[in-house]
Amino acid sequence: MPVRFHQIIKTRIDNKKELKLFLEKMLSKSGQNHFELDIIFCDDQYLLDINRRFLKHDYYTDIITFDLSDSNDFLKAELYISGEMVSENAKNQLVSFKNEIHRVIFHGVLHLLGYTDKTASKKVEMRKMEDIWLSLYFG
Repeated sequence: MPVRFHQIIKTRIDNKKELKLFLEKMLSKSGQNHFELDIIFCDDQYLLDINRRFLKHDYYTDIITFDLSDSNDFLKAELYISGEMVSENAKNQLVSFKNEIHRVIFHGVLHLLGYTDKTASKKVEMRKMEDIWLSLYFG
């Protein structure tokens, strides 16, 4: 059940071991007992290239979530996160980078658990779940 972090560009994440354990716990509580989750930190250009190549979207974003699972019994996924975009969003929203990077990670995992943000009401629900997870994590 590993959660692994990879850095294409250096991105500061405090207490990685604690975060891994939290994510594993939240996935297990949500019924995902067998999983591999790779969280890859990159820059804006790298994520834009992924967005163009795989999703045919020509815009910057802070996260792209890929569910690579072959079955319902085993979750295999990758989260690509632009540290640059997260930093910019944190400044624009007047929150710390630490808070915003965790929100984005939780956002990606929530997508893997079936949450979407395609409509206004779904965005509200997603934000509520992000807030709950942030509260549980930071206590």
